[in-house]
Amino acid sequence: MKNFLFAAAILVSFQAYSQKLYTPRNIKNAIEKGTRTENGNPGKNYWQNSGNYDMKLSLNPETKIISGAETIEYFNNSPDSLKTAVIRFVNNVHKPTSARASDSSKDFLDNGLTIKSFKVNGESYDVKSENWGTVGNVKLKNAMLPKSKTTFEIVWEYPLSKESDREGQINQTTFYAAYSYPRISVYDDYNGWDRIPHTGRNEFYNDFNNYNVAISVPKNYVVYATGVMQNPQEVLQTNALNNFKKSLVSTDIIHIAKEGEIAAGKITAQNDQNTFKFKADDITDFCWAASSSYVWDASSVQLDSKKVSVQSAYQSGAKDFEHYVEWEQYNIAWFSKNWPGVEYPFPTMTSFQGFADMEYPMMVNDSTMPDNLEVSRLVVDHEIAHTYFPFYMGINEKRYAYMDEGWATTFEYLIGTAEHGKEYADNFYKNFRVKRWIFDPSSDEDQPVISESTQVSGAGYGNNSYVKASLSYLALKDYLGDDLFKKALHHYMETWHGKHPIPWDYFYSMEAGSGKDLTWFFNNWFFSNNYIDLKLSSAKMNGKNLSLNIENLGGFAIPFDVITEYSDGTKSTKHFTPEVWKANEKDFKTNISASKKVKSVTIDNGIYMDYKPNDNSVNL
Repeated sequence: MKNFLFAAAILVSFQAYSQKLYTPRNIKNAIEKGTRTENGNPGKNYWQNSGNYDMKLSLNPETKIISGAETIEYFNNSPDSLKTAVIRFVNNVHKPTSARASDSSKDFLDNGLTIKSFKVNGESYDVKSENWGTVGNVKLKNAMLPKSKTTFEIVWEYPLSKESDREGQINQTTFYAAYSYPRISVYDDYNGWDRIPHTGRNEFYNDFNNYNVAISVPKNYVVYATGVMQNPQEVLQTNALNNFKKSLVSTDIIHIAKEGEIAAGKITAQNDQNTFKFKADDITDFCWAASSSYVWDASSVQLDSKKVSVQSAYQSGAKDFEHYVEWEQYNIAWFSKNWPGVEYPFPTMTSFQGFADMEYPMMVNDSTMPDNLEVSRLVVDHEIAHTYFPFYMGINEKRYAYMDEGWATTFEYLIGTAEHGKEYADNFYKNFRVKRWIFDPSSDEDQPVISESTQVSGAGYGNNSYVKASLSYLALKDYLGDDLFKKALHHYMETWHGKHPIPWDYFYSMEAGSGKDLTWFFNNWFFSNNYIDLKLSSAKMNGKNLSLNIENLGGFAIPFDVITEYSDGTKSTKHFTPEVWKANEKDFKTNISASKKVKSVTIDNGIYMDYKPNDNSVNL
């Protein structure tokens, strides 16, 4: 009987260790077609579509309407003939008839996009945009053939929402124009057309495109945007132009526009209209903002291969934003050198005072928190960390929010430790991130992280995307050690930069980069209903050894410390990595050398907060 039980235990342990990751049918199909692999690399038949966007936009500050004319060269690199063009306009979420994840005020609502002209390869289409939500379908007269280029010409306008969040009216003279143009939705190798509507909660998924954008505004408005300004000499007066140019090479903070100078006619060219031109290549989105009342600071930061322009635009008196350029200099350099340790990939970064605390390629839209500079700094750290995930990596945030929010939260914690010290960073991470999850026992909190983000709502969405995902990345860092973890992370990022990785690409790339079978770890963290709850079920002296039995009631494979307090008042600490749960994720036995009389033993989970911490200590 004993031999049978021992053999059964070995079999269960082996099965838990060797069990393959669950793979949905659509991902299996992609692997069979050769676009994805189980070795962490894109398949030999991998493809993705892209576009060149040439846009002429204009803002009317009186009517609060943005008008645009765009030409899109769309490249169908897929093996499929596309008989429909799926057009996405995120800001139709403001239409009364659009589905939304939460209630909206009347100031949030507007009439949405009006398409005035729509042509495909020069042929006009009668498009009923008034019937569209955030996604519209245009049946093509001629299919987009494999490996072909199709040209779309669209003329349109839409109103800026009075209630600003990720975009809209910030005040009567300041506007944030994100998601401000119709675009071709993503057509990919594992789901085809992305037709998931935008409801205001789940975020975005876009192709890598090239953008040439001309934005016309009245005089005494400055435009800030994704990419590099191409014509500062045409839109700025001499003194402002000289200061702008100086900021591109100096590490000193240059005040290009001080309080009241833009409105007083001292900054922009005094034409009735000025057209600011921007260019950005191989990027997943383009956004811009305009103001006639903000101050404008700028400087640069030197990285290994280039200088990056860092800018900030804000209402005079926003005490935290007065530090933003300095903070941007620091975090861009820190992210480049430390975590993720990949050089900031873009030429610019601009922070803009708004309401959203939201990231965009080369821009952030943050609310002001003048009374809490530490938190304000962590917010801009978090948003700029998104440079890597989703923008550098092309993440499908809509379905897999944990693949970008989890990483931004992780980098926020790591840079916060460098900026404010470990104690502050730990407390912020626990109180702002972990606590709201771990002490809420409702069932929607324990849905597997791998659940598609579109299928998770409420607090469960945020905790899967930010908290549990981040804890998993930090636990893997602890398990592999910093050097091997960074090696694996770099392998994943180098392999999938500029593409569209999905969770299985991350899993397999991290295995390939680390040289370890991590199936057990990913099953534990992503494919389970686990939570965090350790119990020190026994602690006994056995000669000069302290014998411990630790139960993992919650299931997550977390690192932890064992703190031994001796009768003379001294303490010792021993760290255990998640590897202790590899063979048996529910129970761990160990011996700790104890040459002195032990008073008590405590499990300390650190940032991995315990659901029931009252059973983590034993007095001897």
